Amino acid sequence: MAELHIIGQILGARGFPQNSVFCKWGIHAGGAWRLLSGSREGQTQIDAPQAGEMAYWSHPIDLHYTTKGLQGWPKLHLQVLHQDSFGRCQLYGYGYCHIPSSAGHHRLQCVTWCPEGSWQEQLTQSFVGGGPQLRSPDLIYSGADRYRLQTVAMGMVELELTVILRHFDRHGVEC
Repeated sequence: MAELHIIGQILGARGFPQNSVFCKWGIHAGGAWRLLSGSREGQTQIDAPQAGEMAYWSHPIDLHYTTKGLQGWPKLHLQVLHQDSFGRCQLYGYGYCHIPSSAGHHRLQCVTWCPEGSWQEQLTQSFVGGGPQLRSPDLIYSGADRYRLQTVAMGMVELELTVILRHFDRHGVEC
């Protein structure tokens, strides 16, 4: 079986409306992929940088997969959230990126977006907090119904990943 090792970190984020942000992440892979070690999902700590600076998380990722086929190559999906002074969490953005298919060290920038909502929801959000969220997180990376959403661009999450491929040459893939 072919093996894929993903080792790296979610460095941090920039470009969000306020500081005090954290990230929930997860990996989605097709049915032919089997996770041997590592966690499929996780959450970073909260970082509250000065205005305009990058929020640093340096959250480790270490995954080991086996597969019999290339369909369903793993994708990393993200949710960036803001925690206010009352401890309430508000969604600041969704995003996803494909795990690179070439071996080596990669620095990725994952852009994020947020559902816009109606003007009533935006007004309520500014006074009470909260805001529109996706009912199914599968929309983050599937794209099936995502084209119907009205969204607004948010900040960017930076990642550093090292990809190690093993025995992919047996499946006709050159590393």
